[in-house]
Amino acid sequence: MGKKTPLYSQHHAAHAKMVDFSGWDMPLHYGSQIEEHHSVRRAAGMFDVSHMAILDLHGINCRQFLQYLLANDVGRLEIPGKAIYSCMLNPAGCVLDDLIVYFIREDWWRLVINCATRTTDINWISEHARVNNVSIQERTDLAIIAIQGPLAQEKILPFIPQLPPTLAPFRSIIFNDWFISRTGYTGEDGFEIMLPAQQAPELWEKLRSIGVAPCGLGARDTLRLEAGLNLYGQDMDESVTPLESGLSWTVAFSPRNRNFIGRTALELQHQRGVTQKLVGLILSVPGIMRHGQNVIVLEIGTGIITSGGFSPTLEKSIALARVPIATAHDCQIEIRRQLLPAKIISPPFVRRGKSLLT
Repeated sequence: MGKKTPLYSQHHAAHAKMVDFSGWDMPLHYGSQIEEHHSVRRAAGMFDVSHMAILDLHGINCRQFLQYLLANDVGRLEIPGKAIYSCMLNPAGCVLDDLIVYFIREDWWRLVINCATRTTDINWISEHARVNNVSIQERTDLAIIAIQGPLAQEKILPFIPQLPPTLAPFRSIIFNDWFISRTGYTGEDGFEIMLPAQQAPELWEKLRSIGVAPCGLGARDTLRLEAGLNLYGQDMDESVTPLESGLSWTVAFSPRNRNFIGRTALELQHQRGVTQKLVGLILSVPGIMRHGQNVIVLEIGTGIITSGGFSPTLEKSIALARVPIATAHDCQIEIRRQLLPAKIISPPFVRRGKSLLT
């Protein structure tokens, strides 16, 4: 038996297919993964993401500490409620985890980290926090519900009438004891609501009653793949740097006097030039690309698919792959001992429900 989120009973009652996900019992789907995917692209769907870890950082040195801990620049967070996405690196510049950091006030910041790296992340953060007089509180008392899709705002407005219609992406507000952010992992508009665990089942049922479709891990994966969003443990991990993972934009080398963990290694790699990069692939013939399959780039070398599958929106197979830096337009994918042709593009594949393929 795995760990259970506060919404486990709702998943069980809805006859969800449950699977183990990093030690948690989580819904894979509620009957049709493809229908759940389309619900998010066309209307609104909701995900239980309470398995992710919420860490509240307290202390007057939080900003200074996060400037050192993270590759992105939290100095840009000047307005309470703003957030940024960042990688957390080791001294070699490789990715320990990716996360979102929220600025609430100078002595209170919030991190949301991946569940698979929860223990190692907390140990790593705690080790560095102690020397900066920053305290860490893991918010196991909270649940997280993500509502995603073009109708997301319309659906949640009855429950949060104070929600500003102009709340920008990567902004958040606190409403009573709810923390609402305009963030998500689908490539659609949406919100993530962190709320007391005991209140989560009631909100879930109310959203379901007004047509917000419960969605599982399966749809979450196809949605984020179409959006070209990395998955930790597949598209990046401790063996690669952000510069090799399509995440250069999350590394802030400015200001030049800011020292952060992994900076020296990344600057050296940047000066020497990276040898591989993360790209998008579209299979040109019938078939399905999967994690771990080889990518053959004639006269250049080989790469590997990091994430792959069927795109319900595009009705064809797409993938993310790490390939030699000189790779340009065409390649071949080794599937069941056959070499199938594929096109190379810059992700994302889909944004706000629309294909970006030309």
